[in-house]
Amino acid sequence: MNAAWRSLPHFNQTVLLLTSLTLSAALVSCDRTTTQQYQASATTTYTWQVEYQGTGGGAGERPPRIEKFAASELVNENGQQPEGAVTGPDDQGLWWGGLPPRPTVNQLEAKQRSQEVIGTPKLRKSINYTVTFRLPGGNNQTLPTRYEVYRKVVRAYKDRIPLEFTLDPAQNSVLKAEPALPPLE
Repeated sequence: MNAAWRSLPHFNQTVLLLTSLTLSAALVSCDRTTTQQYQASATTTYTWQVEYQGTGGGAGERPPRIEKFAASELVNENGQQPEGAVTGPDDQGLWWGGLPPRPTVNQLEAKQRSQEVIGTPKLRKSINYTVTFRLPGGNNQTLPTRYEVYRKVVRAYKDRIPLEFTLDPAQNSVLKAEPALPPLE
């Protein structure tokens, strides 16, 4: 044992050890699949949102209610400029479509409830990342992922590098994408 480990109180050593074991078990239980057929997608979205604040007063006043109005989205595939891109690439290498129409006063008032004040419309940006890959001998599967995984897949796609995807234990998302190791001979 090194000096840093011995200097930790016994409780901290136990917590650190249990955390390491739990993390190791979680990573071991994740499914992995290797394929050369994959695609990275990032859907960029603009959405108009408005907060409606109640004016009833009192101690139990509710938080503002948020209403969404018009939205526009653009699907980026494999880091390439999509048709319909208006701006980009941004700092994350993503392209964005045109802005949706700002809500009119009539639209804002139509969503207003009694004793509510209409807030100022705000344009929100959001991004959803997905990876689509072919399972060995099977169908395509599309799962959500994070930006870092999306970028790894985009970079590998250019050179058609086989990737090994690590899925969460429930197989609901892609946790990692790494270049596949060549088979041992």
